[in-house]
Amino acid sequence: MSQSLPVAKTTDFDDTPAWPDDAVEVGCIVDAWGIQGGIKVKPFSSDPQALFSSRRWFLQPPVGPAPKTSTAKLPRVLKITQVREQGALVVARVQDVDDRNAAEALRGARIFISRQSFPTAKEGEYYWIDLIGLAVVNREGTALGTVIDLLDTGAHCVLRVQRRPDAPADAKPDEAERLIPFVDAYVDKVDLTERRITVDWGLDY
Repeated sequence: MSQSLPVAKTTDFDDTPAWPDDAVEVGCIVDAWGIQGGIKVKPFSSDPQALFSSRRWFLQPPVGPAPKTSTAKLPRVLKITQVREQGALVVARVQDVDDRNAAEALRGARIFISRQSFPTAKEGEYYWIDLIGLAVVNREGTALGTVIDLLDTGAHCVLRVQRRPDAPADAKPDEAERLIPFVDAYVDKVDLTERRITVDWGLDY
């Protein structure tokens, strides 16, 4: 169904999409690719499907000093025309980025995509962003803490679970957080609706 939106009568109308409320950082631009304006992207996931799921990549400047490549203003959004994997990187072509100099001016930019644009995860699979912040309880219903991060060990992921907020400030790392392998042997259930993960994990582990 089509929808008409009123616009102001001005020659300076900006049709750039607004920054999404659910923006997730998924990678960064590391270099130009070729001589026709292509870019190389380092994805922050071993499975960069999120970069393929949206044709609009929102940008923010790099953290810290920006690469000395150009004084041009960083665009708020890139409109992607082609994208594919190339080894450990992703390469893409961008509308209105037509030469290597323009592509190099984007070096270091951080890429964000709306979480709503992510492809649907398969059954039993989860995006890290959806697990962070979930409460963790064991089979007895005892609260173990909150997921604050995940670690990728290669063989499997590990939940970093921060213990109760009243833990002493000088607590040792193993007293301040738990590391729980995110595997079927320990994880009984992930309930995104209730924002809770149930695990087979004792208080003394």
